[in-house]
Amino acid sequence: MSRTAITTRPTYPDVEDLPRPPGMLHLAFTLAVLVGINTMNFFDRQILSAVQEKIRAEWHLSDSELGWLGTAFILLYAVVGLPLGRLADVWRRKWVLAAGVGLWSVLTAGSGLAWDFASLFALRLGVGVGEASCAPAASSLIGDLVGAKWRARAMSLFMLGLPVGLALSYLVSTTVAKEFGWKSAFFVAGVPGLALAVAALFLAEPRRGGVASPGGGLPFLSVVHTVLSLPTMWWIIASGALLNFNMYALGSFQTSFFMRYHGIEITQAGRISALVSGVGALGLFAGGWLGDLAFRRGVSGRLHVAWLGSAAAIPCLLLALAVPRGQAWSCAAWLLPASVLLYTYYGTVYATIQDIIEPGLRGTAMAIYFCAMYVFAVFGPVATGWLSDYCARWEALGEPVADLHKALGLHDAMHLIPVLEAALVVVLFAASRTVAGDHRRLRKRMQAAAGDGE
Repeated sequence: MSRTAITTRPTYPDVEDLPRPPGMLHLAFTLAVLVGINTMNFFDRQILSAVQEKIRAEWHLSDSELGWLGTAFILLYAVVGLPLGRLADVWRRKWVLAAGVGLWSVLTAGSGLAWDFASLFALRLGVGVGEASCAPAASSLIGDLVGAKWRARAMSLFMLGLPVGLALSYLVSTTVAKEFGWKSAFFVAGVPGLALAVAALFLAEPRRGGVASPGGGLPFLSVVHTVLSLPTMWWIIASGALLNFNMYALGSFQTSFFMRYHGIEITQAGRISALVSGVGALGLFAGGWLGDLAFRRGVSGRLHVAWLGSAAAIPCLLLALAVPRGQAWSCAAWLLPASVLLYTYYGTVYATIQDIIEPGLRGTAMAIYFCAMYVFAVFGPVATGWLSDYCARWEALGEPVADLHKALGLHDAMHLIPVLEAALVVVLFAASRTVAGDHRRLRKRMQAAAGDGE
């Protein structure tokens, strides 16, 4: 067998490096708008978690009901994401983004008009329809604007919107809620999204892959079959379900945890939560840089960075939960490195999806990933809320459930997060064992398509 046949290092055929940006200025503008859109994506979905203690007190809700409010948008996000992902593969992606951002911004502002649990739940469902357009269309654009050797860093830059959006939401929403009431926090959030919807109309729209894509004209079911025929995609979907179960559980109850268990008021809890979420940007940058570096040594390198980061986060999470009551900053001191390590996932894994999926199918592939992932991730806040209520009743030992019991119950329920993080490590490691074969199959398909087009 030749040396070339057994090499494990990734190669970069012309079909992967052909995409050329329409100019550095336009590329910078496109990336800036995409980061802004993704920032408001996570800002808007996190408002509820930031102000939910005020909603709970006003409407007398249980933690289980808060969990359902926190995941309402996911229910439609998972379903409508599939047709929107396919639309991103066959239509102008900037139009998909502009329509999606405009819709979710209007409905986010409209959430401030909600009068009870049911009305707020319905409005949050609508937010999910708009937000489902973001990741498939934006990821497809980035895959065509940036070559394979820089892809993890580009995806990390796009995903910077996640920690920045969460941090800003905690800071702004809790401050506005304290001064003007929780409904005003939703009104404030709607304005930036509408401005970004207009900006999206001026984005660059590069040709998909720079060459003819062999899967671009396939029927939808054939696209789904092609994407799911890759073993790595199954592992990546499972990893997304586990990670987002944890991230949504943590995000939905983090402010409540600091307020109840450590006894601090809403603005201080918002600042600590913003710090914990915002520092995740370091993990995004580190993961993107290390992922691209590791990719040069082997196709599986990015996934090795992902599972190692997830493994290192487990002891940090356990130590944060071991901090005694009333020591919020000591707890945050362990959540900070945990956040950095958890965020290494996004740039590395999202770039891996681009590495194994041909350009004409990337929007649909991301939509399939998000659909399957969110079907399971929806249970993160719901299961955590239910477990918190159950543990609170257990702590009460048959007596009426008091605030102390609710604090202890939520603390007990949060231990589910490091347990599932251990399962995530196993799944990501399994994905690292299959990605090289899927990458080789993609190269063969793309080279064949390039040959047919000559």
